Amino acid sequence: MKILLIYPKYPDTFWSFKHALKFISKKASFPPLGLLTVAAMLPREWEKRLIDMNVRPLSDEALQWADYVFISAMAVQRESVREVINRCKRMGVKTVAGGPLFTAECEEFEDIDHLVLNEAEKTLLPFLEDLQKGSARHIYTTREWPDLRETPPPLWGLLKMKDYAAMNIQYSRGCPFNCEFCDIIVLNGRIPRTKDKGQIAAELTSLYDHGWRGEVFFVDDNFIGNKKRLKTNILPAIIDWTKERNYPFSFYTEASIDLSDDEDLMRLMGEAGFNMVFVGIETPYEESLAECSKFQNRNRDLVACVKKIQKHGLQVTGGFIVGFDHDPPSIFERQINFIQKSGIVTAMVGLLNAPRGTRLYKRLRKENRLLHEVSGDNTDCSINFVPKMDYKTLIDGYKKITKTIYSPRHYYRRINTFLREYRPSNKQPSSFSFAYLKAFLRSMWLLGIKGSERFYYWRLLLWTLLRRPRSFTLVVTFAIYGFHFRKIFEGLLWVSKEKGLA
Repeated sequence: MKILLIYPKYPDTFWSFKHALKFISKKASFPPLGLLTVAAMLPREWEKRLIDMNVRPLSDEALQWADYVFISAMAVQRESVREVINRCKRMGVKTVAGGPLFTAECEEFEDIDHLVLNEAEKTLLPFLEDLQKGSARHIYTTREWPDLRETPPPLWGLLKMKDYAAMNIQYSRGCPFNCEFCDIIVLNGRIPRTKDKGQIAAELTSLYDHGWRGEVFFVDDNFIGNKKRLKTNILPAIIDWTKERNYPFSFYTEASIDLSDDEDLMRLMGEAGFNMVFVGIETPYEESLAECSKFQNRNRDLVACVKKIQKHGLQVTGGFIVGFDHDPPSIFERQINFIQKSGIVTAMVGLLNAPRGTRLYKRLRKENRLLHEVSGDNTDCSINFVPKMDYKTLIDGYKKITKTIYSPRHYYRRINTFLREYRPSNKQPSSFSFAYLKAFLRSMWLLGIKGSERFYYWRLLLWTLLRRPRSFTLVVTFAIYGFHFRKIFEGLLWVSKEKGLA
């Protein structure tokens, strides 16, 4: 059997880092971890090929080779998914699909031959057994949560690692919290399920043996969902593994703000080589936090929590939302002030949207306020329900936030605020490389000479050399990220004008 695994193309978004990747001559941020894991679950004797359309185009020859095409995707890839499905149908290739998009919206994809939904550890094997018997059904689904100790390591040999800026692995699935707008618990449940330390060591070793050196993203919904297991079992194992190999990787992940409550956990993460964490801040407005059941963020000095994490050597990237029913007219200025004061350099601000299956989706449907499905890109100026705030006020306020926080003056000032708090760990691989040198030289030309931010660029670099020389490579990276973010939001404003939303 010949299996072609296809990962559809992402549009140009906040997290695509398309404009930043050009500086380091990389084609995509991360490989398709889900498809690589599914590939490892397929019979060993089957032939397997992977095409990540974010790295290389999908050719007719590749489709002609395949007996079956396996597709996985998220909502933001919907347009590319449709193109892939149509090409497969035209060429008579059978399709098998799974992953978040298809699990949430399976009724929208009747033209897929076989839908293998939910988590593959439970649904893939029954499909494969039926396929070999010639009696495969259209849909395979389950309400059971699999034991992740049964999950095999990804099949890294299917891709060229040099195409990517970072690798990714998964330790756990699920989140103990129940935020109204979030579909994590719909897809992965509220009780975090974890791999054991032997699996994590084996996956890190597999990456190492395939020649990877650099950044590794733990893609967990909430890395600290089971703090006790993390502190007593997993992080000590990662520390031992990385010490033995002289810290070949730097790690980053996603976690809830209560990370700031645990000094030991932050210390262990630093020792293991973690240097960044994404935190869902959402909003500084208490009433809106209560509305969306973001109870872990309530009754806190959120700025102080962020700075505490930064002082432990962890950069904080943050998610922010506007459009809650309780948001006051002052929310836009409050978001700007919070982001600037906290020193969260990479601040993703999006409009509230209601993914299918979430408590928010169900509430808005009862209130007859739903408009359409989510686009999957919460920074594209779209909202899929009727907001309580005047629509134009909301859109204008959202644009004000993004235009302000990514203007050179505010952005470079925020980097400086971050650096005053940040205390980097010594447990990191060397960040200097030929790719970095090339990126630095390109930044000097595009940002330091041609760019409108040239004054801020050179002033920050000089300040960093004098005051925080260990963070110089990080500052250059931030400057390049800023270039990408401005491109994204400039494009957003242009599209909005075209659609008459400006």
